[in-house]
Amino acid sequence: MLRISEYLRVALKGETYRVFGGVILIWNITNRCNLHCKHCYSSANLRSEEELRLEEIKKVIPQLLEENIRFVVVSGGEPLLREDLWDIADCLKEAGLKTYLSTNGLLINKDNVKRISQLFDYVGISIDGTPEVHDSFRGRKHAFEDSLNAINLCLREGIKVGLRYTLTLKTLGSLPFVFDLAEELGVSKIYISHLVYAGRASRLKDVEKETYREAVDYIIEKALHYYETGINLDVVTGNNEADAVLFYKKIRDRYPKKANNLLNILRMWGGNQAGVRLVNIDHKGNVKPDPFFLHSLGNVREKPFGKIWKGNGLLQRLREKPRRLKGKCSSCAYIGICNGNSRARAFFATGDYFEEDPACYI
Repeated sequence: MLRISEYLRVALKGETYRVFGGVILIWNITNRCNLHCKHCYSSANLRSEEELRLEEIKKVIPQLLEENIRFVVVSGGEPLLREDLWDIADCLKEAGLKTYLSTNGLLINKDNVKRISQLFDYVGISIDGTPEVHDSFRGRKHAFEDSLNAINLCLREGIKVGLRYTLTLKTLGSLPFVFDLAEELGVSKIYISHLVYAGRASRLKDVEKETYREAVDYIIEKALHYYETGINLDVVTGNNEADAVLFYKKIRDRYPKKANNLLNILRMWGGNQAGVRLVNIDHKGNVKPDPFFLHSLGNVREKPFGKIWKGNGLLQRLREKPRRLKGKCSSCAYIGICNGNSRARAFFATGDYFEEDPACYI
């Protein structure tokens, strides 16, 4: 993730940037979902076969601590469909892990919002556009209204909540609307995810390169506006670290004396972190460098998490710095910033995890 607002503040104020020393786990605890979203990388549905049981999850948690996992993003499918979600979250909290909930919000209500506030440090709720666009994209009428109600419930409960939005050809026109909504609601963060061609998202068309770049330029301009006017709304993007290059160039033009501060921060951040400071466990227990990868590194039902995380050829390649990549990535001057972007997107486009990322717009 590119934490645009945070890096902007640190760079312009000349503060010391400290690299996050732990590992973030995205844990898809279920593949069941009450929506049928067009961009779903896991092709979530209503079936629950092969989900890790609560006792299996409890067994894995101490193994996570041994490998410096410090944040767990509880995701799905729709995690609130698991009846034992509260037990899972309670075990994670007892182990001292920070817990984030990634949800469509439809199952958040006045009866469970208090429990969510007690068990999760942050809640991300998906809003992919205007009511019409969102409902169409997510495959259900009134989904926007229900998600909006969930956001307001969380805010009233004092939960730190943010909007999650996926940038696609179908949602692009709603980008200003989503920013306006985030400002109006007073959420703490807006997270813009770039499309990765996994699962049902393989059927979607990506945004044309020039338009894509204009959209990212708009996102960065919003973050700059918030900083310069004192609006407390963090802007974060994910799954296309080329955003960092555009971010650096914009700061170089607007704040030339501070540009080196940002460049140093971006180099320390290191770009795409799949298999480095980011890992995924899917609902079946498969361990992947990030949720979009097709291939598993191993399964926690068959092998301890630590052994999987320490010894795999794919992980060794992902952890090389700079990564040895093909195509235009092999000679790009910005490889030290972006780290080659999404390796999963490269695979789905070419059949090779180490080819160039087709969604790079630089």
